[in-house]
Amino acid sequence: MGVAPAVEPHFHNPVLVTRTQSRPLSDDMQRLREHALFRAFDRKDVESLLAQSRQMGLGHHELLYRQDSPAQHFYFVIKGRFRLYRLDASGVDRTLDSIAPGECFAEVMIYADPARYACYAESLGQGKVLMIPVKAYRRLLERHPEYAESALRHYASRAVSRFHELEIMTVQNARDRLIRYLIDLLPGGVEVGGEVELPLPKCQVASRLAMQPETFSRILADLKAQGLVRVDRSRLSIPNPHRLVALSQ
Repeated sequence: MGVAPAVEPHFHNPVLVTRTQSRPLSDDMQRLREHALFRAFDRKDVESLLAQSRQMGLGHHELLYRQDSPAQHFYFVIKGRFRLYRLDASGVDRTLDSIAPGECFAEVMIYADPARYACYAESLGQGKVLMIPVKAYRRLLERHPEYAESALRHYASRAVSRFHELEIMTVQNARDRLIRYLIDLLPGGVEVGGEVELPLPKCQVASRLAMQPETFSRILADLKAQGLVRVDRSRLSIPNPHRLVALSQ
């Protein structure tokens, strides 16, 4: 993990994106409505919120927002994948999460006071998001208690997920952290083998797991040599998850 100059991101001179378009979503409305933050909304309120929202297109490694900047929107991913990261006091970036299409992020800003983004968000390729005004969404929650209850259930689910991620990060052994991370990526969990795709470049997965890229590569090569994983670029095949788990116990 390299050191970034001062407090600026270091990926190919990324710039804050400002281009927007005012057309509301149509093709992606159903996917949006299936998200927990909108599932309880009636169609009229969804359309009202969409009319106040904007789509934004981003290129490779472009920033959506900067750490500590004022937060007026949260985001729904229409296309592409986004990386969330923070810069520590020495200027080193630490990967926190990756966000896929159909997911929301920065939604905690709905109730944050003051509302400032806690990290950087960048597009990992060609991406598109829906910018949803925090104030407009909050007004709907205030008028409809059932909407607020649904949003709280979403927050509770996210909190449980975060505790699980923190549990992984408290594992002292780097190999065990990687194994638990890979098992979590399996769609069927430990009972079903299969393929997983790393949601981030390998160096950034290493950052998220608090290890050096060299350590990540060495552990992955060792697991491959033992026949526990097969590696094809960003895709990993795990034929016997129970053997992998047994190695970390």
